[in-house]
Order: sequence, then structure tokens, then C-alpha cells
Amino acid sequence: MLAVAARTSLRQGARGFRTSAVVRSAGHDYHHLPFAWPGNKKLSFGTKMGVFLVAGFSIPFVATALQLKKSSGGA
Repeated sequence: MLAVAARTSLRQGARGFRTSAVVRSAGHDYHHLPFAWPGNKKLSFGTKMGVFLVAGFSIPFVATALQLKKSSGGA
């Protein structure tokens, strides 16, 4: 009995979901990034983004190493 109720609610939820087409105005270009692409400065942009991502990714590892050193558990 519950399976029947679950199936009907799933069908109704999928049927009720509607989306509209993307509306683009004639005067503006569509950009999928929240910032303007840097143009000819691709190397500096890539370097800055790489440093930003590596710094953010390394924070947990640096914190772990500091905590292990502080507790004298590290080598």
C-alpha cells in the first residue's frame, strides 16, 4: 500500500515540475562565469587561480601537521 502511495507522489512531483527557457536579452552577451575573462592575461590568471586553489586545498594538511607537531605525535 505504501509503495503505491510513493509511486503516485513521485509521478505527481515529476509531472508538476516545469522550467522555462532561458531568456536572453538582445543587448547583452551571455556569460557563464561570474566575472569577465581576463583576455590576453591567461598566464597570470591561471597562476593566480592555481595559487588560490592550492592554498585553500593545503589548509587542512598544514593544520594537521601543526597539530601533530604540537602534540609531539609527528616524526
